[in-house]
Amino acid sequence: MRSYDLTPFYRSTVGFDRLFSLLDQVTSDGSPGYPPYNIERTGENAYRISVAVSGFSQAELSIVAKENTLTIKGEKTANENSGNSSEVLYRGIASRAFERVFQLADFVQVKNASLENGLLHVDLVREIPEAKKPRSIPIGGGEKAPQVVDGSAGKVAA
Repeated sequence: MRSYDLTPFYRSTVGFDRLFSLLDQVTSDGSPGYPPYNIERTGENAYRISVAVSGFSQAELSIVAKENTLTIKGEKTANENSGNSSEVLYRGIASRAFERVFQLADFVQVKNASLENGLLHVDLVREIPEAKKPRSIPIGGGEKAPQVVDGSAGKVAA
């Protein structure tokens, strides 16, 4: 149970809606811990999200990247059509549907996804455009500014 209310901040700030929405998500009581996942840094601008999806096939998983959000969903198909007449006495392997949502930073793009050994790996790369990268500005020496000659009167303007 949350003991504070962020509503006054919504009314008195402009442009911080996403920040307060993230705080609401973090403090919500119903945040599921299923399925477990890891976030790894694999390079200077490369990341990998690994989600434990044992028992799910590729057809039962979906990955959607929209704006700054990555959504991974898993929906288990019914097992009645499998032709297996056995009865499950204990179910320790979870097979419930799930949805994991990750907030991505600006300029982070999904490059690859693979499923191996019960782990779904999603590779991400941060590609900053050249216009947004910092650039070095040379500092000029003590030269005088160029003079402009006024063509009509032949006078030098400073």
